[in-house]
Amino acid sequence: MTSNQISNGILKAIGIILGIALLLYFLFKIQSVIVYIAIASVISLIGRPIILFLRRRLKFKNTIAVIVTMLLFMGLIFSLIRLFVPLIIEQGNNLALLDMEKLQSNMEVLHRELLAYFQINNIDVQQSIKDSELLSKIDYSLIPNFLNSLVSGLGNFSIGLFSVLFISFFFLKDSKLLENGMMTVVPEGNESRWQKSSAKIKDLLSRYFVGLIFQILILFIIYSIGLTIIGVQNAIVIAFLCALLNLIPYVGPLIGAVLMILLTMTSSLGQSFTEVILPKSLWVFVVIAIGQLFDNFISQPVIFSKSVKSHPIEIFLIILIAGILFGVVGLIVAIPAYTAIKVILKEFLSDNKIVKKLTKNL
Repeated sequence: MTSNQISNGILKAIGIILGIALLLYFLFKIQSVIVYIAIASVISLIGRPIILFLRRRLKFKNTIAVIVTMLLFMGLIFSLIRLFVPLIIEQGNNLALLDMEKLQSNMEVLHRELLAYFQINNIDVQQSIKDSELLSKIDYSLIPNFLNSLVSGLGNFSIGLFSVLFISFFFLKDSKLLENGMMTVVPEGNESRWQKSSAKIKDLLSRYFVGLIFQILILFIIYSIGLTIIGVQNAIVIAFLCALLNLIPYVGPLIGAVLMILLTMTSSLGQSFTEVILPKSLWVFVVIAIGQLFDNFISQPVIFSKSVKSHPIEIFLIILIAGILFGVVGLIVAIPAYTAIKVILKEFLSDNKIVKKLTKNL
């Protein structure tokens, strides 16, 4: 091997490394766009059965079916917003109903005790504050910065919502749009295999996301009935919110349980803790336990095994590993990503013994 060949090889390797680094940097800078596309893809997969129903059963044209489906999604989003606003207002009112006079008297007693302590120990509070330069260290720009962040966040949310709806519309209108985009990077000779894999992935993931909706619906019904019987205010809204958090495996149910108990306590503020708040919170815990037991041992195994055709132990291990490696994001995307990988492996490595074993039900 000549020195020119070695130098050319080194330059080529450096060029490849720089190209990969630039690509990763580019993907990092447009991560919000990637998130929009991912969310739009999920919406298109959920909406796919609806469009097929409208086209095949009701004989709608494709564009009309897509418009109706998008209107359903938009109506659902605005309904959710309207659903949660009364809950926020109600909790604010509950906090406002606290015995402020009693709270003020307790603060006055604490203030007197602190002054007495400082006088006994000959501590000049005002001089201590001046010496510590505490007031000079206060950042008075916190409030304007917070307001700017709030306005910026609302602007980003509006842009994100519009972007997701816009992309979702065209994904629903042309179901092969994303597939055709992927075909540009597929090596020649593998197009037919990729098309078969893509069709299978779309079918399985559509069933999976529809299964998630049924899972949330079952939990919502259990929580709603339980909270209504207990007498929790805004039982329907709290039940829906906590059922929705169940989309995050393992972590979501814990957050939902804590949130449900806290909202139950705040809805009963001003009443006796031992006679009202504590017993009601314990009954709420029982409702959560019943819902989670039903979900973990009945809903999830049936829905997941039927939708993605994987064994419950297999799903459990994949979610656990993804959570350890990638955190909460890994928990959410574990099953869709694993399902897509299984379909691709079956199509391209069907002769492999391990692949055969993992994909025998596909």
